[in-house]
Amino acid sequence: MKKIPPIAPVDAKGPLGVVQLPRLWSKVLLDANGLLPEGYHVCGNGFDRIVLEGLGLEREAVLTYIVSTRPTYPQFEAWVASQVGPVSAETKARINDAILRFAPSPERRAQIIERLGLPPDHPAATMVELNTLDDWAEFHRYLTEEGA
Repeated sequence: MKKIPPIAPVDAKGPLGVVQLPRLWSKVLLDANGLLPEGYHVCGNGFDRIVLEGLGLEREAVLTYIVSTRPTYPQFEAWVASQVGPVSAETKARINDAILRFAPSPERRAQIIERLGLPPDHPAATMVELNTLDDWAEFHRYLTEEGA
């Protein structure tokens, strides 16, 4: 079975206003169905951890909820709200800024740029931009590989 790249980019946010949350939801659902491509972390120590810690959610509780109930995204956000209560503008800003402004080390950026076949002077500078380019490359592979 072909693996499917996550549908939501890092900078997507739902009505709750927190980036990465839709992506986390989509990755967990894909993984629960055996469809998350290699190299994607189902609920990793990077942006996923920033969102979970920033909202005060426990990783295992989130994974258990998504895997056991397979919620729609609005259902997932409603569950998050039921767990943490109202999310302040300050909390949203702190989480979103930590993710949207994150710049990888020059070495990590160079590795990603090279793997994607882009020139070293490509303007992508943040991890969000690099993640998005990587997703698009994975999506292209998904659509163009033999048997697509």
